[in-house]
Amino acid sequence: MVLHQTEPSYVRLHHSGELKNRADVAIARLEECTLCPRKCGADRSRDEPRGSFCGIGRYAWVSSAFPHHGEEPCLRGWNGSGTIFFSGCNLRCVFCQNNDISWYRTGSPCDAPRLARLMIRLQELGCHNINFVTPSHVVAQILEALPLAVEEGLRIPLVYNSGGYDSVETLRLLDGVIDIYMPDIKFTDSAVAERFAHAPDYWDVCQAAVREMHRQVGDLVLDDRGLAVRGLLVRHLVMPNGLAGTEKAMRFLAEEISPHTFVNVMAQYRPEGRAWDFPEIARRCTPEEYRQAVAIARQLGIYRLCRE
Repeated sequence: MVLHQTEPSYVRLHHSGELKNRADVAIARLEECTLCPRKCGADRSRDEPRGSFCGIGRYAWVSSAFPHHGEEPCLRGWNGSGTIFFSGCNLRCVFCQNNDISWYRTGSPCDAPRLARLMIRLQELGCHNINFVTPSHVVAQILEALPLAVEEGLRIPLVYNSGGYDSVETLRLLDGVIDIYMPDIKFTDSAVAERFAHAPDYWDVCQAAVREMHRQVGDLVLDDRGLAVRGLLVRHLVMPNGLAGTEKAMRFLAEEISPHTFVNVMAQYRPEGRAWDFPEIARRCTPEEYRQAVAIARQLGIYRLCRE
């Protein structure tokens, strides 16, 4: 589907006061945090949170923010996707290619005014969207910054680029705020998810999250320039030895979400982080493994496959 771009709905939520209301709710929940599926209950209203899984307290930590030209074509366009990389994560993927960011608190703390200014700067650079990378644990901080950014003129789509380990309750605070959801579907087997991400409930959580994301935004919609303006875009990283559970993931999308789901079946797995400690993932996936994954997606009716 192709549409002409319109003003994002988060602008209307701001003018009605609803955006600030949701920010207030999310910030209050930091005191005994249940914002992500870990539900660690840590007091994240302080700078040094004790017992929090993500390690991030009152302020988000930003590792980097820049126009990214390596995202999907419908996101990067010609001026880039305005990525804001958050430190910390609510997963612990042993193979994470950004483990220096996701496992640790790197970069610098970013209060609401500074985070808003980053968004505005990326828009001024011509980025086609604001791409929140690894946002699941900092939804409250994002919501707090958005009213300030809207007041400064933010008008481009917002992308929620997550690992797929998201709380439905928290996602509901983002209904009408996020324009494009871009979750991973990493694993479909609980034992695999526990071994490689310390999240045995990953598949159950991910399915519920993707259902909620699709309920909010529907299938991916492009404007008349080929840029994504709204909808769901799913990433699925093919792993060695079929460990990502591609058939189960694609069947779920085709039969329970939508056969029109836009999917990026990704071939770029490589051993990073602590992957070398796990023999079954201590190699790249082969070209044949990738071809089989794409073939499975097509056989199950997924036809909107990303092309680089």
